[in-house]
Amino acid sequence: KVLIDVPRSDLAEELAQSQTQTQVLQDTLQQVLDRREEERQSRQLLELYLEALKNEDSILSKVTESEAVQRKEMDVVDAGISSRGTSAKTALGDQILAALKEKPAPELCLDSQDLELVVKEDTEALASALGWDKHKAEALQQTCDQELSKRLQQVQTLHSLRSMSKGKKTLP
Repeated sequence: KVLIDVPRSDLAEELAQSQTQTQVLQDTLQQVLDRREEERQSRQLLELYLEALKNEDSILSKVTESEAVQRKEMDVVDAGISSRGTSAKTALGDQILAALKEKPAPELCLDSQDLELVVKEDTEALASALGWDKHKAEALQQTCDQELSKRLQQVQTLHSLRSMSKGKKTLP
């Protein structure tokens, strides 16, 4: 970098070369620096892409697991047996209600399916089940809705990255 920044005439004099040869040397050095920077950026982008793939796989496996749990719960309900307590006036499970009450940022602790349940729940029933006022329950639902939207955007971005990478050489 220093050799590139030095005035060409000074460098030519110091190396006992012509200014043309010095210009070729500085141009070559600049190309090497540019290539290194491109390689560094490519590595960073590849690391981000691989991390995004890992996160997508993790999200997809969680969605698959929660869908299996939901199907199992639906089968239990269809058989006339309730696995959830009937004390709450909501469709939310005890674990979800506990997370909503106890966690400082419950929207980050719940999976997407649980967030959907919270968002779709009647605000008054949610406030009653949590022992909160209606405004606090509304704020919680809005926060959960924002988190759900953010997750959807991340999944769409991951799908976009994956579709752009299709057809390209597979990574090791």
